[in-house]
Amino acid sequence: MDDFSLAAELVREAGLLAARMLGEGLETRYKTSISDVVSAADHAAEDLVVARLDEQRPDDGLVGEEGHSRPGERTWYVDPVDGTYNFLSGIPYWCSAVGLVDGDGPLAGAVYYPSMDQLWVGGRDRPTTLDDVAVTPLADRPLAEVSVVTYFHPRYRSDATRTASWQAATSAAAAVRMLGSASVDLGGVASGRVGVFLQANLHPWDWFPGAALVLGAGGAAEQVEVGATTWQVAGNRQAVEETIALLRGD
Repeated sequence: MDDFSLAAELVREAGLLAARMLGEGLETRYKTSISDVVSAADHAAEDLVVARLDEQRPDDGLVGEEGHSRPGERTWYVDPVDGTYNFLSGIPYWCSAVGLVDGDGPLAGAVYYPSMDQLWVGGRDRPTTLDDVAVTPLADRPLAEVSVVTYFHPRYRSDATRTASWQAATSAAAAVRMLGSASVDLGGVASGRVGVFLQANLHPWDWFPGAALVLGAGGAAEQVEVGATTWQVAGNRQAVEETIALLRGD
């Protein structure tokens, strides 16, 4: 089984397991804050993915959000439930996601969005598909004509540099959306639903699955340092270039 087929199976199985467990009832546990939550479904879905990777890709490394880790020349990044706050709040905007990274960057990504039964698969060497249909390649459009999907936690308002960068980029867009699942956001960018993805200091399991999808759609996925902040930006190439310039204050 090739990497893309395996990734697709992993996220579908993990997402369906998490959805079933949610329907049966789950207890919310808190990690670092009231909005940083986890459940037994997160752990069970990650365990499922890791067990499959142990069987199918024993020589690859892996890093899971809920703690699984091992080294390898290639690394699978696993987000069993991306958007857990939404998941546990009854908001259907969440997914299961995996991304495969090698020495050249994101190689493959898969994102399964259970509430819509939608599956994105794609990457550097495979055009991105949504439910087995190739997405339309991302064409250049200016930031002023597209929406930005983003997130900005209130705790960062005291960081003047970070706040100014974010405001400069988002105020130049046609519209701004905050939806709560980075990988679904990036799948939406890859399939043209939204124009640009913009977040900061993401964990690799939040970035690599969807970044691979955007690359597979002919777009750009860049990480840019501005002061102490690393911004993740993805979308069509023109809008990404414009967003980066605004973040830097060029």
